[in-house]
Amino acid sequence: MSITSSVPVLKGRDATVLSAEQDGLALERPGEKVMIPFGAIARVHAEGRSLTVELRALAGATPAVHRVEDVSAAAAVAFADAVNALLLDPAEDIDGSALVDARTFTSTWLQRFRRRLGRVLLGCLGGVLALSVTTAVAGDGRTAVTGAVLIAALGVMAVVGIGLGAVCLVPWFHEARRRRHGMTVIAVQVDGPGTYQYTDSTGTTRVFSHPSPAPSVQAGYDPRNPSDVLVLQDHRSTRLLDITLGPCFLLAGLGGIAVVIGLTVMAILGEPLL
Repeated sequence: MSITSSVPVLKGRDATVLSAEQDGLALERPGEKVMIPFGAIARVHAEGRSLTVELRALAGATPAVHRVEDVSAAAAVAFADAVNALLLDPAEDIDGSALVDARTFTSTWLQRFRRRLGRVLLGCLGGVLALSVTTAVAGDGRTAVTGAVLIAALGVMAVVGIGLGAVCLVPWFHEARRRRHGMTVIAVQVDGPGTYQYTDSTGTTRVFSHPSPAPSVQAGYDPRNPSDVLVLQDHRSTRLLDITLGPCFLLAGLGGIAVVIGLTVMAILGEPLL
């Protein structure tokens, strides 16, 4: 049986979980996991419903701490006693924070952009449906139904065109800006294909998913927000294709929306659509 099996698991505020593993403590928060080796820990304090993990520090330096709030007071005492019993007396002063492995699990900028774009496009489709229904109600006779179907078809194609244009142009523009003003690092594959990690300027290891079998990819992150990562394209031909097709899709989509609005106005004014 593992010597850590008797150490309780602490569940605290904001879905924070502190548990003991074979080589140290695992502090997990939504989107983040911090591994604290036993050799980096000076001692663990239980203070009411909070527990503090104090790291070892060099002489004269202020030790770093990790704190978990709103835990069971009894479990905190048991956790502190059990972990402190596993700690060895240090032979020399070391900086415990340098031994801590902090991983932040983040979605890439492109993943977040696609989710936001999907919500916007769904809203646009809802607007097209509203215009189609308005045409059917306000139109005259059989042409109203035909016009409503035409508006729905043109509207869907216009929304698709706007979506394709945005997918081509917005990531290209953002990537060009990220290359100019961001930090570029090599993210290496970990835990199998599709999962990559990089270390930002603060020393934090960040993990993200990207559909690629390559052992490493170029990633650019915002120095003001190191979790804002974008996988950079390596193929110039792909970027040129995006720049060429993007404006065409976007203009066609905007033109289609203009036609749809014009047909709806005609129906409301009682003018024949066909």
